[in-house]
Amino acid sequence: MSKNLSALSGRQGLHNNLFERLGQLSEPTGAPEKEDLQKLADEFLVGSANVYGAATFYDFTRPENKGKKIYVCNGSACLAAGTQDKLRANLSTHFSEEEIGEMCCLGRCHENSAFHYQGHNYSGENMARLEQVIAREPGCDGRDKYRVASRGRAILSGPALTPAACSQVVETLLAQDPENLLASIRTSGLRGRGGAGFPSYFKMDACRKAPGDTKFIVCNADEGDPGSFSDRYLLEQQPLLVLAGLMIAGYVVGAAYGVIYIRAEYPESVDIIEKAVADMKSQGLLGEGIKGSHFNFDIKVIKARGAYICGEETALLASIEGQRPEVRVRPPYPAQSGLFGKPTVVNNVETLANLPYILTQGGEAYAAMGTPKSTGTKLISLDSSFRNPGVYEVSMGTPLSVVIEELGGGFHREVKALHIGGPLGGLVPVQKIPDLTVDFESFAQNGFMLGHASIIGIPEEFPMIAYLEHLFAFTAHESCGKCFPCRLGSVRGQELLHKAQTESYQVDPVLFNDLLTTLEKGSLCALGGGIPLPVRNALQYFAEELSPYFQGSRQAASKPANAI
Repeated sequence: MSKNLSALSGRQGLHNNLFERLGQLSEPTGAPEKEDLQKLADEFLVGSANVYGAATFYDFTRPENKGKKIYVCNGSACLAAGTQDKLRANLSTHFSEEEIGEMCCLGRCHENSAFHYQGHNYSGENMARLEQVIAREPGCDGRDKYRVASRGRAILSGPALTPAACSQVVETLLAQDPENLLASIRTSGLRGRGGAGFPSYFKMDACRKAPGDTKFIVCNADEGDPGSFSDRYLLEQQPLLVLAGLMIAGYVVGAAYGVIYIRAEYPESVDIIEKAVADMKSQGLLGEGIKGSHFNFDIKVIKARGAYICGEETALLASIEGQRPEVRVRPPYPAQSGLFGKPTVVNNVETLANLPYILTQGGEAYAAMGTPKSTGTKLISLDSSFRNPGVYEVSMGTPLSVVIEELGGGFHREVKALHIGGPLGGLVPVQKIPDLTVDFESFAQNGFMLGHASIIGIPEEFPMIAYLEHLFAFTAHESCGKCFPCRLGSVRGQELLHKAQTESYQVDPVLFNDLLTTLEKGSLCALGGGIPLPVRNALQYFAEELSPYFQGSRQAASKPANAI
């Protein structure tokens, strides 16, 4: 059925796609009307149930969104900072409870207290200036500042790529043989920067070899990991670098279409990228016969509608098609059958932003940085728990302690753990910091995951049990619902930990371990499958703090999955 829906959705092409039409219908009131959904289903020749299922999934198209006027960020960084209750109290003097919604994450982790109002994001001192924000007084436009610096070569954090430099990159690209460029990407050792660390070459090679004239490159700019704002930095301060990378990937695989799917929670990013695409078109860098060559390439910007699961590549593709964004069983992989059933490569923003350097400097130069298995550099987001929050670029293999102390300036309050790599990343106790370097292997060998390399400081006084409940609640809210382990297991985990905090109840560690194992082994994707990692990290390193909430021996639940 999903194949048929993909084909039907793609009949009118990218520029009149079902997903964007759904979003447009929701904008006047917060959610589309049922009669409009039926008209849309008839127009695209798909079932009304399919359109309704998609419309009721996203945070900003579902019926519950109607009447919302202002949104509070409920991400992990804002939670750990302890400012959400104060922000809500301030908002309640201007808005009713029904008018206050939630968003996650707004990418303002460097100063927390984040909220969204009428298409703009605000944070930090704006919390105390609500009247001025609502009145749209000068100086209250929501613009924020954060440190951007590098330690070593600045591939992604240097001066922004100018239009003239972008034009030169395109000329260099058109002079290259696609096969040779693909070989250079392989030599570079570039791995996906979105979290999984999968070698970028393999996706491109598989898509290039796949039969068919129509192929797509999709930039996954739905940076949903709370605590991470490195993609936001690239989208807003290095837009041409990202778009040039998208174009390079398209040239390599033989795609004439690029899609950049940007999260709704980043309205400024959407505006900046749309302008950059328009500028490239006006300069003749996009379209047919670019610079007199035989290369045709166009870029479509799509605004997401609020769903963390769309960070998973098959759910993202289903979303663009206007389907409910459920994870697909693989094979076939997107490189074989992706967007509208065509061969597709899905890459993260940071991954694509590395390609101009590889094109102009060569794969060997890129591979010379970092470690043999984790080459190049990595952007790291440091939240408001640091004295110097911001985005920092370091060579892979840089000691984590250097990032924390030299770049971040240490913490401005006592911190007991770092949550690194988003909600599914490793929960690292501060005593383990000296053992880690910023690369995929070091984190994996120590039982953690680097992921997106966002770093959230968990204060000493913040209850670890409450943080774990928050992670389960996040997973439950964001689950696509396709597989039972994630859909049910995340809710059950939240229920158990909530009950342990609010009633005279202790969690059975054997039962809890079984729950984690079921999530780990039975989930279709990394959302349900990944949540056990930070939970097990907490059970291992904060056993004493958590022991009052668990029955009997606190060691039982802290063992790995195969130990019980």
